[in-house]
Amino acid sequence: MVPGGRRRGLAALAAAAIALMQISLLVFPISAQESNSSRVVPAEGYCSMYGICGQRSDGKVLNCANATKAVKPDTLFSSRVQSLCPTITGDVCCTVDQFDTLHQQVQQAVPFLVGCPACLRNFLNLLCEMSCSPNQSLFINVTSVKQINGTATVDGIDYYVTTNYGEELYNSCKDVKFGTLNTRAMDFLGGGAKTYKEWLAFLGRQAKPNEPGSPYLITYRSDSSDSSGVKPLNSTIYSCGDPSLGCSCGDCPSSSVCTGSLLPQLNTETSCSVKMGSLKAKCLDFSLVVVYLALLCAFLLWGLLYRTRGRTAFPLKTKPLGNSDDKSDSNKNGKSLHNSVQVETRPEKLWVSPGSRAADEKNYFDSHLAPFYRIEQLVLATSASGGSAAPSIVNDNNMKLLFQIQKKVDDLRANYSGSTVALADICLKPLSTDCATQSVLQYFQLDPKKYDDSGIDHAKFCFQHYTSEETCLSTFQSPIDPGTILGGFPGNNFTEASAFIITYPVNNMVETTGQENEKAVAWERAFISLVKEEILPMVLAQNLTLSFSSESSIQDELNRESTADAITIVISYIVMFAYISFTLGDRPSRWLSLFVSSKVLLGLSGVVLVMLSVLGSIGFFSAIGVKSTLIIMEVIPFLVLAVGVDNMCILVHAVKRQPDESNLEERISDALVEVGPSITLASFAEVLAFAVSAINPMPATRVFSMFAALAVFMDFLLQVTAFVALIVFDFRRAQDDRIDCVPCARIVSSPATDDGGDGQRLHLLARYMRDIHGPILSYRAVKFVVIAVFVGLAFASIALSTRLQPGLEQKIVLPRNSYLQDYFDDLAEYMKVGPPLYFVMKNFNYSSASVHTNQICSINQCNSNSLLNEIARQSLSPETSYIAKPAASWLDDFLIWMSPEAFGCCRKFVNGSYCPPDDQPPCCQLDQDSGTCSASGTCNNCTTCFLHSELDNGRPSTTQFKDKLPWFLDALPSSDCSKGGKGAYSTSLDLSGYESGIIQASAFRTYHTPLNKQTDYVNSMRAARDFSSKMSEDLQMEIFPYSVFYIFFEQYLGVWKTAIMNICVCLGTVFVVCFIVTSSLWASAIILIVLAMIVLDLMGVMAMLGIQLNAISVVNLVMSIGIAVEFCVHITHAFMIGNGDRETRARQALSTMGASVFSGITLTKLVGVIVLRFAKSEVFVVYYFQMYLALVLIGFLHGLIFLPVLLSLCGPPPKSAKPIEQSQPTSASTEQT
Repeated sequence: MVPGGRRRGLAALAAAAIALMQISLLVFPISAQESNSSRVVPAEGYCSMYGICGQRSDGKVLNCANATKAVKPDTLFSSRVQSLCPTITGDVCCTVDQFDTLHQQVQQAVPFLVGCPACLRNFLNLLCEMSCSPNQSLFINVTSVKQINGTATVDGIDYYVTTNYGEELYNSCKDVKFGTLNTRAMDFLGGGAKTYKEWLAFLGRQAKPNEPGSPYLITYRSDSSDSSGVKPLNSTIYSCGDPSLGCSCGDCPSSSVCTGSLLPQLNTETSCSVKMGSLKAKCLDFSLVVVYLALLCAFLLWGLLYRTRGRTAFPLKTKPLGNSDDKSDSNKNGKSLHNSVQVETRPEKLWVSPGSRAADEKNYFDSHLAPFYRIEQLVLATSASGGSAAPSIVNDNNMKLLFQIQKKVDDLRANYSGSTVALADICLKPLSTDCATQSVLQYFQLDPKKYDDSGIDHAKFCFQHYTSEETCLSTFQSPIDPGTILGGFPGNNFTEASAFIITYPVNNMVETTGQENEKAVAWERAFISLVKEEILPMVLAQNLTLSFSSESSIQDELNRESTADAITIVISYIVMFAYISFTLGDRPSRWLSLFVSSKVLLGLSGVVLVMLSVLGSIGFFSAIGVKSTLIIMEVIPFLVLAVGVDNMCILVHAVKRQPDESNLEERISDALVEVGPSITLASFAEVLAFAVSAINPMPATRVFSMFAALAVFMDFLLQVTAFVALIVFDFRRAQDDRIDCVPCARIVSSPATDDGGDGQRLHLLARYMRDIHGPILSYRAVKFVVIAVFVGLAFASIALSTRLQPGLEQKIVLPRNSYLQDYFDDLAEYMKVGPPLYFVMKNFNYSSASVHTNQICSINQCNSNSLLNEIARQSLSPETSYIAKPAASWLDDFLIWMSPEAFGCCRKFVNGSYCPPDDQPPCCQLDQDSGTCSASGTCNNCTTCFLHSELDNGRPSTTQFKDKLPWFLDALPSSDCSKGGKGAYSTSLDLSGYESGIIQASAFRTYHTPLNKQTDYVNSMRAARDFSSKMSEDLQMEIFPYSVFYIFFEQYLGVWKTAIMNICVCLGTVFVVCFIVTSSLWASAIILIVLAMIVLDLMGVMAMLGIQLNAISVVNLVMSIGIAVEFCVHITHAFMIGNGDRETRARQALSTMGASVFSGITLTKLVGVIVLRFAKSEVFVVYYFQMYLALVLIGFLHGLIFLPVLLSLCGPPPKSAKPIEQSQPTSASTEQT
């Protein structure tokens, strides 16, 4: 899971930050202290305010409360007024100085609204009417004045507007985007107002000294009944959909041309359902029930029409070759760490194919733009007590604690190659000055002195006005959204937040040698140590909780997890080894003979052979350059050990079943003839199943299949060669009465013993199979119930398997005691923003002859179905699109920045060089003490880059675009021009070779909605890709989405296809092998059916247990087929070589092989699997203990209950060849394990 708080260039969004010089400044500045009101009789042609009478201590000019007749301006002044306020003609109620102040302040609003001309025009008209209207007294009433130097200055006014005017004004502007911060302009110009009354109240609020806003109170009113003669303003309002001043669909979704998207809404999958009264079932479930009932009726009818004729049990006369004791390929997942080989741990190399789309897109994004930055994060939270809600964390003590933590982090120094590394050396610096730290302390610019001066109330003030107050800006000059630094708050009640979220973005480098980010990794590890050793005790002392993470934390914790269960795995091996030794040995009649009859040394030798096969597989592939994986190290040793244990049991007991009068060589030969075919059949089925699965494109699954296939094959070869030789040595040792494990010592007086001890135990199990289990299954009613239950379970599993969810919870793969467990819990609980999402366009043609510009942008004159308009439209349906906000567009901001209307942005000196806004050096002189910038006069002669006549329908020519784009990307944002691209878009374009008219790569940033579940991540990726594909097809462009988590989750988009393909290939391979070895299509089909049912039932259990479908479970499903073969092959083989009718042969197979399947296969796997229940890592418990335990139980039930019944009903005919005769007394046959 990727943290939702990641925001690329968050600091870089300084572009909008400084736009905090609120539009309230645009409203006429006047004095700010109450006094007696000055009442003006409303009349046409009269003013309520005229002239500037002074200024406040903070420099804001003050208007005169002057009820005078409107003044006729000279021709030059009149043209200037009409250029900004076209609705005002003739006389005016403002002086040249007042108009200059208005003009200067208006330029702060223009960059926000110029993309929507109708909104800009309406907004300017509101200010123009208030400032210069000749009928000012009709709708403005000065309600409060203050005497300054003997002159009455305005302290408060009532501004009358009709309700209709206010609503239409708000509607024309409410949806206008401010792309730099992926938000709406209303968040800046209206404080996030939801109605026109809220907006006008925001504009009219009175600012405190040195704070942006109006210096006097403006009360907007619509009720004029108590004001005789007042005529509320009701001038023309342009709709945002007005053709003459048309806004883009992104800024005006209500426009008639935008009511229907040309792009279909993303499909939301709605499952088919069937209603029966109050019950509602999915179509698939209903269909499965109908088919099941039909099959059940057909089976019952068949049973009534065709009764079996011979049902008398016959004594065992032969010992079938099916006595091939079981060779269970039990894949008990243990963990084996071989550090002598290279182990691949990078997720992008494990779960994503080298040529996959996610890998290609990530490489393209990293190489053409910039790698996504690294994240270091702290989450401090209060704890709920007594069932009550968690208290607010926003208090004085906790803020002071944050400053202490921040100081420790700033002072942290890590050692890297003999040099020290500090946060300032590696952090993300959008404007090349300060780190883009995301913290509530940024409201105080990380300065504890400022906190001491303003206190906690300033933070609470900034929660509501972070977009509009300069004092709330961060050290990197960007507004800090409280939703990204606070958590646990209801709605927008930030003061009730129960968590602080502190994020340190760190630069990320493109890795080619693997060493590029080592400096950052060194600091991250020092950061984690600091948090554990110093910060955590500080936080706990304040009764708070703390969770934390760094970019390298997951990798470090996974590496730690790889050794966390070493003891558990060793115990599991020991238990399996003890069981092997006990199973292979005999129970003598006298305890002294136990030292001779035990087979500990033989069992140990067999385990060594298994380990050699594993090491041989790993060594071979390592020699040819194939890296191993943790799954291989953890799973394959158990897999091959389980297979080896089964083969050892089969071979040893096959030798023991041979008549004692034969010499040892003959007994070995006869045993191999007896069990060799079934061992070969099962082994080759497993080997080929794994080998064919290597076609899987998922690297982790493919490599696992390759390693497993070779390991099982080598184990088979060693078992039928070296282990057979070891059996000979061990039997000779026992014949010579030599002590096990100490063969040089003998027990002279040991009495002759046979296999009686072990045989007695197995004798009872074999007798149970012959006398109880087999006869019970031969009853017709029992058969009907068995078939009905098992087929019903298979159909139910089909329905359940459709409910399997793709994904792999990060918490599961981590150690239970990992500090990241609490971190992921806190992210899910407190994080309110989703991961950044980039829509990347390749080969953008910006030339005049191309239509790409209008197909992408979202300001006026852009296509209604442009890329950015469609993104904005999709953000209105976040529940299906998973897009939270409109996209930040460098193209929109660049076009606005170039526009002549944004007269404070793109400017040039007389010599043609770039001229910055008036509030930036060299146009002003910066006072280092106060931080203010006073005009220097250097830029008085600067002019806009272009006139309207020099643009082509508002768009730049190819040359203009090419020349001014570098200016834009190097322009700092400020109050006079918030659209500067430096920081905000520094990494949004690849300018290499752009002079040709083609920009190779450009990105448009937005955000996903908060993603809390694995399915959210998968569905959001699928939705983004579907959207991009449709846009690419519609616009004939190459567009793809990118988010940092895509490369990890791409596997889940096709995990169902991968799982089904692997299962089908494995089943098909097993079928072919069985057919080749048995020469029976009938028997092969039965084995295939039973294997398919076992896999289906296993998937059904996975759904019930909530086990997700991912690479680990796919590997387990593939492995389950190989293991399940063991439960089927031996019974089927014994059935085929038996004598008599189907009923008789089924009981014979159970009598001879049932005990072997139970003791040799089932118990062998069970003893190793159960130990995994006590593993420390949840991944072992969920994906290995639970899945393997389910597999063993399901395989056992199918092999010993369903398969015999199925064979007795429709089993294949017996082999024509005469079976090997029983060469030992009948009692000996029951000693089979």
